[in-house]
Amino acid sequence: MGNIYLGMNLEATRTHDKPFEWGVEKAAELGFEYIEPMVHWGRELMSEAGYYHTVSLWDDPYRIRQAAEKAGVKISGLQAHGPLGRPDVHGDYLKQAIRFAAECGAPVVNTDEGIKAPWTTEEEDFVLMRYTLYEAAQVAERRGVMIGLECHAQYSKTPDGLERIYNLVDSPAIGINLDTGNAYLAGQDPYGWLERVVDRLVHLHAKDISIQHSEAERGKVTGTPVGCACGDGVLDWGRIIEICRRAPRDIVFSVECGSIEHADRSLKHLRSLL
Repeated sequence: MGNIYLGMNLEATRTHDKPFEWGVEKAAELGFEYIEPMVHWGRELMSEAGYYHTVSLWDDPYRIRQAAEKAGVKISGLQAHGPLGRPDVHGDYLKQAIRFAAECGAPVVNTDEGIKAPWTTEEEDFVLMRYTLYEAAQVAERRGVMIGLECHAQYSKTPDGLERIYNLVDSPAIGINLDTGNAYLAGQDPYGWLERVVDRLVHLHAKDISIQHSEAERGKVTGTPVGCACGDGVLDWGRIIEICRRAPRDIVFSVECGSIEHADRSLKHLRSLL
């Protein structure tokens, strides 16, 4: 255990106006071993027309499985983010994403607490998050799927806040998906945070932050959609790799950047360190 593998979060393709399958093939062409697709509920114009990379949960899960098998890559997880504190919004979506993951072959479903409702108190939010997480964990435990809690919004922007969410439900199906870039932009020490959660780490969003981005937003935001190429920014990837080698399970670094070019540079930099 403690092996590290490299994957491409398919957000790297979203500015290219191409469909899901195109992104899978590009990841394989670059040399990534894994992909991380994003799933959505229902139907919408851009992905149905082939201009966007997400896959509907109303599709057959084998669409993802067979695209990965055809390209010769594996699936590290599914992105299924939404507000855990709003069961009406995220409850059924998260549970369906877990069932979908089990069938398409994704071992992890990544999520976070999302943007809170404006009318609820913090105390109410944590009751609602516990409700959503408990129901999701029951579905995940039966299927051997892990829920990766990510640092991304108002409560998970600190190590203590993410820990509080993690401790809401005692389940072997709940782990941590640390996003290195979000942790850094929130003003935290990403290395210390990683040290704290490495024993519960199930997935990693490998996101670097450019110097310009750091100067503009560090300490002012809780996260960002994508980062720069790994190695072009402020993070020490050798140090991150060294910490993750201590994890009790194998970890996929899912590179979360804004273009195929950045994904290619990230892969080359991370490979040189591994």
